[in-house]
Amino acid sequence: MPIHQSTFVISSPDVKQCPASTLPEYAFIGRSNVGKSSLINMLCHNPKLAKTSQKPGKTLLINHFLIDNTWHLVDLPGYGFAQISQTQREQLRKMIERYCLLREQLTSLFVLIDSRLEPQKIDLDFMNWLGENEVPFAIVFTKADKVGKGRLSENIGNYKLRLQETWEELPPIFITSAENGMGEHELITYIEDINAQLKA
Repeated sequence: MPIHQSTFVISSPDVKQCPASTLPEYAFIGRSNVGKSSLINMLCHNPKLAKTSQKPGKTLLINHFLIDNTWHLVDLPGYGFAQISQTQREQLRKMIERYCLLREQLTSLFVLIDSRLEPQKIDLDFMNWLGENEVPFAIVFTKADKVGKGRLSENIGNYKLRLQETWEELPPIFITSAENGMGEHELITYIEDINAQLKA
């Protein structure tokens, strides 16, 4: 069932300022310029919901959006390269870690990966950190429309192989494109299924 209503709630500089809500939260995160804002806008059918930019590092706060009055979508800052100072990068790293570890409402994290690229150490390290800290997450490959099917399968397969070096069971994996809507139904259904289990 597609998203019908999406409303910006608040931008927070730290997990302590996040909304005092009991609704489940699904947070989106990835390296700078992975296409996070575009994917969020596609899922919500609102091209102006999350701010997109050609410059990496646009999102510097924890952004909450209320979805159909039943759950929160959270847009987290990107990790890795951004045109900001080392001090700001360290502040962002701590902000992200504190949200992931301390936010009780966090139900699942969606880690966005650029499907055009070979496995990146920074992505693998981040996912391993999530595993070590028992943070539930799924992998979302983005920009699938910008790479051939053969290369897409090869890159995803390589990620699986690298993860299987340290993981007994892989997290859920989704393949998406903000351009043509690929993966929208699968992602929303996944969220709805979890929400239904939480209510049962």
